[in-house]
This record gives sequence, structure tokens and C-alpha cells, in this order.
Amino acid sequence: MTDYYGMSHLVIGAIAALSFVIGSFFMRFWRVTGDRFFLLFGLSFWIETANRVMLGVLPAWREDLPAYYMVRLLAYALILYAIIDKNRRRD
Repeated sequence: MTDYYGMSHLVIGAIAALSFVIGSFFMRFWRVTGDRFFLLFGLSFWIETANRVMLGVLPAWREDLPAYYMVRLLAYALILYAIIDKNRRRD
């Protein structure tokens, strides 16, 4: 039977790895199209990757710290900005 500590690190690692892969896909689309939307989405997923890696590696970086959620807020704000920027009317 796997203990909670080991299982939580497994899930954190899986989320970090998949966030990195998704960010890489968005960056590839950005290189092909040059659309800032894909750049911002890719950066957002890579910020989330770094946040998850720090959560798994650094014992002092915990989910109950405000800084943890500030990093996530930054990532989600980039996504929101990308959507608003993409749908903004161009003159």
C-alpha cells in the first residue's frame, strides 16, 4: 500500500509533466503562427509547471502559503489576458 506522501508526490509530478507538455504544444503553435495567444497560454502552463515542481521538491513551498496561490493567480491571469486580448476589437 502506498502512503499518502508518496502518492501526492506522484500526482504532483504527473501534473507538472503534463503542464510542461501542454505548454510545449502551445509554444510550438506560437512559433508556427506568431499569435500572442499561444505564447501567453504556453507561458501560463510553464509557470504552473514551475509551481508544481517547487511544490514537490522544496519542503518549504507548501499549498497553504499565499505565495503558492499568487503564482497560480499569475498563471491564470495570463490565460484571462490572452482570451481578452484575442477577442478585443481591432481598429
